[in-house]
Amino acid sequence: DRIMARLEHLNVTVSDPDATAAMLVELFDWRVRWQGAAIHGGRSVHVGGADSYLAVYAGLGEQVAAGNSYARRGGLNHIGVVVDDLVAVEERVKALGYEPVNHADYEPGQRFYFREENGIEIEVVSYG
Repeated sequence: DRIMARLEHLNVTVSDPDATAAMLVELFDWRVRWQGAAIHGGRSVHVGGADSYLAVYAGLGEQVAAGNSYARRGGLNHIGVVVDDLVAVEERVKALGYEPVNHADYEPGQRFYFREENGIEIEVVSYG
């Protein structure tokens, strides 16, 4: 028998969950699904759509930079977001001061990447 499974959420540490959530809402027309107290005295904001979300978290105390995720076992290399209008989202990315890079047309779509202030790389992709 086959089991149905889907990715529901990712949880990443950021410096300011409210600011990161606001950026994601602005770029992708997402909504805040939940926000509140979290593990280790921290705060989380869950931002996304009806079926999946990104949990952005900050704990108490000092944070350290993640470094090169591609060289760290368990590193979060990037977050991929599918959009229906790549050009419009790229304009939003630029308007917020981020630099779109590594544009590519590939089978089956188009993409670009940008890195936000926490060092998280986001891939924006459109199929079709």
